[in-house]
Amino acid sequence: MVNLETLFSVKGKTALVTGGATGIGRVCAQTLAEAGARVLIASRKAESCRDVAHTIAEVGECEGFGADVSTEEGVAALANEVRARTERLDILINNAGATWGAPFEEFTWAAWEKVLSVNLVGVFALTRELMPLLLASGSSRSPSRVINIGSMVGTLPLADNAYSYATSKAGVHHLTRILANEFAGRNVNINAIAPGPFNTRMTAFALADEETRRHAAAGVPVGRIGEPEDIAATILYLCSPAGSFVTGAVLPLDGGMTVQTRQHMFRGDDA
Repeated sequence: MVNLETLFSVKGKTALVTGGATGIGRVCAQTLAEAGARVLIASRKAESCRDVAHTIAEVGECEGFGADVSTEEGVAALANEVRARTERLDILINNAGATWGAPFEEFTWAAWEKVLSVNLVGVFALTRELMPLLLASGSSRSPSRVINIGSMVGTLPLADNAYSYATSKAGVHHLTRILANEFAGRNVNINAIAPGPFNTRMTAFALADEETRRHAAAGVPVGRIGEPEDIAATILYLCSPAGSFVTGAVLPLDGGMTVQTRQHMFRGDDA
């Protein structure tokens, strides 16, 4: 018999969410805390992160502190902070991200360096630094989890002038598969989520009001943009016993955008 009470439970687990003070990261942190996990959140703005952690702590266990995953020194400091706070880590959510938008002709070296350092190099470096804690916590029946936040633009040939962001997310997807292959036999499951349009601080420029949200929703096959509940359900699935047999997946959370195509190859869609 399936025990639904424990199937999606993360009680007793310890999790770190980078970029956990805003957007998708905050949804992940609050979801895990409400579901019984001890959650550590880290972001560049330490005071804001602590304030958010205090709010989340009203519904679950949460601690917040400053961290910067854009540099080697920042990643090392974050890993040391985590090791000082816990001897085990069951869940790592690599959510911290940066973006940059400019026309092709004006897209600079700095636009690549800034975004790749956070979105791709930082993901690899932090996972490497914290892997000993993840290995120590995992077992064959209850593997540790790494969840990397990718994007649908890491799958689609679509940049909207965010060339380094889209490319970095494609790298996150491939890195996820590489590391999943390497650690599958060592009780660490590594997956990615590839969200479509969600109303977050990073997407505020495009989803700032009802009109722009309606326009964005019109391009989504299911007819709406993502909601916090969509992220929450996905995180609980991948981090709980329900997802213990899943590794190396890049889960599209985009309302069908990455599989959208013409209905017919040789005749009109209305045929």
